[in-house]
Amino acid sequence: MALQESPFPNAFVECLHAVGWAFIQPCFWFLDRLIALCKSTTLEQAQRVEEECYLHPLKVVFGFLLFFILFLVSAPFAFLGFLLWAPLQAFRRPFCYHKEIPSTPEREIHKGFELVGKASFGFATANLCLLPDSLARFNNLGHTQQRATAIGQHIVQGVCRPHIRIFVDSPSSCGTLSPSNSIFPIVNPSTYGAVDRQSQPPAGNHGDSTEGHFSTPKTNSHVVCEPCDDTEEPSTEPPSPLCNSNQNSNQQGRAGHRSAPRALLSQGLRQQGNAPWEVSSLFPANMDILCLEEVFDKRAAQKLMKALKPVFGHILYDVGVYACQPPCSCSHFKFFNSGLFVASRFPVLEAEYNWFPNSLGEDALAAKGVLCTKVLIGKNQKQKRVVGYFNCTHLHAPEGEGEVRCEQLNMVMKWIGDFQAANRLPDEEVAFDVLCGDFNFDNCSPDDTLEQNHCLFEEYRDPCRAGPGKEKPWVIGTLLEQPTLYEDEVNTPERLQRALEREELRKQYICPPVPAAGCPLVYPEADQPWIGRRIDYILYRENSISKHCRTEIEEVTFITQLAGLTDHIPVGLRLNVTMDSESVAE
Repeated sequence: MALQESPFPNAFVECLHAVGWAFIQPCFWFLDRLIALCKSTTLEQAQRVEEECYLHPLKVVFGFLLFFILFLVSAPFAFLGFLLWAPLQAFRRPFCYHKEIPSTPEREIHKGFELVGKASFGFATANLCLLPDSLARFNNLGHTQQRATAIGQHIVQGVCRPHIRIFVDSPSSCGTLSPSNSIFPIVNPSTYGAVDRQSQPPAGNHGDSTEGHFSTPKTNSHVVCEPCDDTEEPSTEPPSPLCNSNQNSNQQGRAGHRSAPRALLSQGLRQQGNAPWEVSSLFPANMDILCLEEVFDKRAAQKLMKALKPVFGHILYDVGVYACQPPCSCSHFKFFNSGLFVASRFPVLEAEYNWFPNSLGEDALAAKGVLCTKVLIGKNQKQKRVVGYFNCTHLHAPEGEGEVRCEQLNMVMKWIGDFQAANRLPDEEVAFDVLCGDFNFDNCSPDDTLEQNHCLFEEYRDPCRAGPGKEKPWVIGTLLEQPTLYEDEVNTPERLQRALEREELRKQYICPPVPAAGCPLVYPEADQPWIGRRIDYILYRENSISKHCRTEIEEVTFITQLAGLTDHIPVGLRLNVTMDSESVAE
């Protein structure tokens, strides 16, 4: 049965909730602006260098007085709204669901299994730090609403660009084409100063623009632009040699194995059994499911949904619980939701959210937890329904509290198992089981030893992990140093991409490992590259999918398209899933 869009059981309760929140929101906004006035980002500080020295203090003083008076005036109305709003949380389902009606039913169905028995699936995760503006500034990020709009536009720009297939007659001239060198003009979402100049799609015909931006001397080649479509047609012809500029198309079955990405070759590394990977200045094309964390602000979530819904027709947002939890108790009061936001191209059949009861300190103010979803992919060649499980979470944040995170990982495993046991049907084929999110621990810090050895990693495979406490040599940290977000070397997607490919710059802009208490940090080990903290994960499990399905990693991607808009590096994963012929014969 399809999910209902409203989180409330009927329109009357939903209307009461809207009235209560309408009384609360002005007071909340005035308080947010009051605090934001007193906290500047490093970009704003740099921009004020050219202003008269007395202008900013005057803005702070008079703005503080104005917003403080407005806050006091609106506080009584907010209190009345709270008395109406808080009890209604007991009737609220812990997420909102938006369903976009597709132009054609085929847009929501993956025909890979139905046609050829194999398909490719793309996933991505990103922490966006879309807190209320005043709180985001403590992470050196501001302008939450503008950032939300810009982030949505940039994600759509990346995932909806057409495939570029370059057929080269001379094999010696064929090389991997990085997104930063692609034939499409790339919009640079550099900094907050550039947020107001929101990116627009390239004007005119793409084919016309390519001639002025790309040339291949001394070769005979032609470019084919393919639409954003996952459908694979069966073909008996041998694959043609090709180089894919985005490295993320669903043409793996026709193109065979790709050459190593440019980032891999630039560091003198070879794959040697490792997953193909790259540092990309664009989100991978044809993304199927996207998980975003720290989308705490409701207005920002609405802006994201508005930008993403033409591409991802099924969106779960405002995920989490509010007020006293459990209801009618005072043991836990949640001011913020979980911050989780899931956008899927596939219809969501079932969804369930559970919040962590063991959060401590400031983390206890947010309803962090795990969201489990079951999505409909399509049908196989026997017309049996094919589904997938997608789970996302955001764990406890403070350093040095590994016991709390380990307990939360135990809950994650239990809740995922319970959800799949309750919703798995015997006549369905399960194509993938993915877990992703911001785990708030890495695989290189001595301070995170407990989490690195958790049994979760025996169930779910991490393509970036060589073992407990040891990363694969090509891995890149995903947590950026907040004070340096707007420096010239990293303030555009292309510059951040180049910086991540150089070890000496990664040391400057990626957060280093956290030493154990009382022990000096020795990092990295001899003959090992410097990687930094990787706290954003995409994991997949094989023992829970159908026995006839085989999974192969097509690519791992570290994405720099949100440079200047968040303090994390988004991560992408593409899986190839093949259904054995035995399942068709049954």
